[in-house]
Amino acid sequence: MTALLKIALRAIQRNKLRSSLTVLGIIIGVGAVIVMVSIGQGAKAFVEKQLESLGTNVLIIIPISTTHTSARGTTGTITLTAEDAFAMEKECGAVSYVSPGIRTSTQVVYGNMNWTTFVSGVGPDFQTIRNWQLESGRFITQQDANSMAKVCLLGQTVVTNLFGTMNPVGQWIRVNNIPFRVIGVLYPKGQSPTGQDQDDMVLMPYTTVQRKIMGVTHIGYVLASTITAESRFEAMEQITSLLRQRHRLRPHEENDFTVISQVEFASTVMETSHTMGILLGSIALVSLFVGGIGIMNIMLVSTTERTREIGIRMAVGAKEKDILFQFLIESTVLSSLGGLIGIIFGIFTSKLVSYYGGWPSLVSPPSIAVAFLFSNVVGIFFGYYPARKASRLNPIEALRYE
Repeated sequence: MTALLKIALRAIQRNKLRSSLTVLGIIIGVGAVIVMVSIGQGAKAFVEKQLESLGTNVLIIIPISTTHTSARGTTGTITLTAEDAFAMEKECGAVSYVSPGIRTSTQVVYGNMNWTTFVSGVGPDFQTIRNWQLESGRFITQQDANSMAKVCLLGQTVVTNLFGTMNPVGQWIRVNNIPFRVIGVLYPKGQSPTGQDQDDMVLMPYTTVQRKIMGVTHIGYVLASTITAESRFEAMEQITSLLRQRHRLRPHEENDFTVISQVEFASTVMETSHTMGILLGSIALVSLFVGGIGIMNIMLVSTTERTREIGIRMAVGAKEKDILFQFLIESTVLSSLGGLIGIIFGIFTSKLVSYYGGWPSLVSPPSIAVAFLFSNVVGIFFGYYPARKASRLNPIEALRYE
């Protein structure tokens, strides 16, 4: 076996350029397999992490602009109010907590430092719904919401850009030239499923943002948590029925709001990742097939060029199976080299896709092993016919070959 391996390596070294071009398809195919699996696993791990942080029982209710508002005699297009949120908590049995929410983007100032960020108005139950821990200080209370208190909590990105390493709790910042006292700092959350920095925000009582910053009476969304993850569908039906009743929508009228489940949203992300995986998988299969044909072609050329060598080996006692194994090992070595280079190429490409494309990726040892094994199978499958053809040559005719 060692002697056959040395012969195969010498044959490959004699035609380095031809061998390099032959394994190109294998390199691309194996690389695509690595990228495909790493993106799929990365997306899965990312979504699981996000679901863990957001909660599988969290619903988001947002208003949508429709003609029904004018039909009901209102002039605006925003249909959700804080009273809608409190009605959900009171009348929907599958809903456990709610938090009215409203958000805007503005500049916050501390001393001579300033930073443009999102200011979110939330209710006291926001922390429970989002399972968001505090690094320091306290969260917003019902008394803060009732009194429209000028207090706020900062995300880590805001803290870093305004205060650096200084503890901001107890300090005063200015938002729209209004002073707000910092009462807490949120624990880092990282990116959301849509790629937004969840730590780049300032939280305030929703009443404060409504009246003192935006000057409106409506809210932008409602966060609601259900009793269990399984009861989210029941909660969605209850919320839909309640809001249609409160908004006085007729049976033929469409909803002027939408209810979104975090689980369904995560499923959408997974479907996008799955589509990307199918695309890369198709590229991998085509590349491996083309690479296999390339190996078969080169091995056929090689057996023709070395017909006399085969005749001499048979003349000195080499059996049919020895010639078969010689060329099978040569094709397998070719595909294995392509597989090894393809693995390096795939890992490198996965990192590039993750870095520049923002796609999470996770390279796992099993995916590398499967890709390498598959490259060997391609070498054996496509190398068998040329090897069999070489092993069945007539020794006398082979020796006469010029």
